[in-house]
Amino acid sequence: MECDKCGDHAVLHAAYSGLYLCEHHLCRTVEKRLRRRVREDGLVPDDATPEDPDTWVIGLSGGKDSVVLTSILHDIFERDPRIELVALSIHEGIEGYRDKSLDACRELTEDLGIRHETVSYAEEFGVQMDDVVEKDPEGMAACAYCGVFRRDLLSRYAEELDADKLLTGHNLDDEAETALMNFLEGDVDQMAQHFDASLGPFESSSDAPTERTREKQNHHIPRAKPLRDVPEKEIALYARFQHLPAHITECPHADEAYRGEIQQLMLGLEENHPGTRHSIMAGYEKLAALAAEAYGGEDADVDFGECENCGAPTARERCRKCNLLDALEAV
Repeated sequence: MECDKCGDHAVLHAAYSGLYLCEHHLCRTVEKRLRRRVREDGLVPDDATPEDPDTWVIGLSGGKDSVVLTSILHDIFERDPRIELVALSIHEGIEGYRDKSLDACRELTEDLGIRHETVSYAEEFGVQMDDVVEKDPEGMAACAYCGVFRRDLLSRYAEELDADKLLTGHNLDDEAETALMNFLEGDVDQMAQHFDASLGPFESSSDAPTERTREKQNHHIPRAKPLRDVPEKEIALYARFQHLPAHITECPHADEAYRGEIQQLMLGLEENHPGTRHSIMAGYEKLAALAAEAYGGEDADVDFGECENCGAPTARERCRKCNLLDALEAV
């Protein structure tokens, strides 16, 4: 088939739009969507200056999503002194997996000339994910432990690096799955938190998908997901065609049963009804904005304090991370 844009050989049929795209126009489409999301979410503040730039810490795992995010953002802002990019990688302690992906992180950041910081579970918590999976004191999936530890380090080190924003490489598939899970679980509070934490625009503009902007959160560095409009397959193809050093291998401990079911459901819906992912996210962002209006805002911060053990923001006396570490030590 031929590319609908130029007539060259097509490498992708985007069923949700009906377009056939060649390598060049597929890559340009991915870049265009990221640029649009940066603009619509108001990521670049009006008061950012070369003397006082906005610092964006990127959670760089070495996988296709974070590698593509880092590469495109560098291309966009390399000559813009208002934005400073810092890559932050986390070594969870998974033998035969994370070492290779960290090699990809180092190769990419060295090629781009971006500051790169690495932290590990072993140094910070005295645990390795391989050991956590073996002990499993709470009877949970590996991803449940890892998610808590990873979020803690991303938030803590983003703050230490004086980040104004923490950017992650979540793609359209990731976010549509999360949206559907929150809806099926009837978790309106989580929808509100999702909007204020990572979906809502920072500044009001005619380009923003919702009239409401996110509320400022004093307890966490605000997050952003500039790739959330781009399907996972297109990101993988972009990494391949741009010859980026992405480590495209699934974590050996990945086992999220419920998300796995949602993922299979989403794949079936998208195959039979192209555009389902986009429709879910378009409606979900509006619903999340309404939920944030009713349940979010400053009132949501009232119960936030500091963990009595480590000082991390938490609504409890001790944060979830410290409770999990205690449980692991007791085994």
